[in-house]
Amino acid sequence: MHEMSLAQGVLQVIEDSARSNAFTRVKTVWLEIGELSGADVEAMRFCFDAVVKGTLAEGAQLEVIATEGQGRCLTCGQTVHIQLRYEPCPLCGCYPVEPTGGLEMKVKELEVE
Repeated sequence: MHEMSLAQGVLQVIEDSARSNAFTRVKTVWLEIGELSGADVEAMRFCFDAVVKGTLAEGAQLEVIATEGQGRCLTCGQTVHIQLRYEPCPLCGCYPVEPTGGLEMKVKELEVE
């Protein structure tokens, strides 16, 4: 389950931010997860709760902002919604479709004290 290492990375971002911005508690974490990122949202929630125990983010609410997968078809040139990295263009049925959005997973915002 790679979500555990992803959750540890999120905690590292939070701790780095706490050191540079001098806060001591995190109430809410807004995490943007792209449809093509490969991260399972429910597994991420579970791992986040486990990783933050005993830290400044213990008890913090995790708000997930889902972003849609997008790609550009290299055959027809259209930008299309895709749910998987290696699927054909939903408009023309051709390959390849180059992913252009929905690949990210990043901390968007923190509510802190």
